[in-house]
Amino acid sequence: MKAITKACKRVGGQSALARLLGCTHQAVQRMNACGVVPATRVLAIEALTGVSRYELRPDIFGEQPQPQQENTHA
Repeated sequence: MKAITKACKRVGGQSALARLLGCTHQAVQRMNACGVVPATRVLAIEALTGVSRYELRPDIFGEQPQPQQENTHA
């Protein structure tokens, strides 16, 4: 599943995401069709849906960093 599709589902669909972003339904539909989220929308979509920037635009943000494990040696 595309990350933008996942984001839409989390907020109730393409129209709901468009309303939350303050853009047209067609803009979200275009993102969904081509699978590319404009860089200017990534952080807002992440904040609204919880879908990470790393999923939405790995070409910009790279892979999601892994949490660092604590060093237990003192």
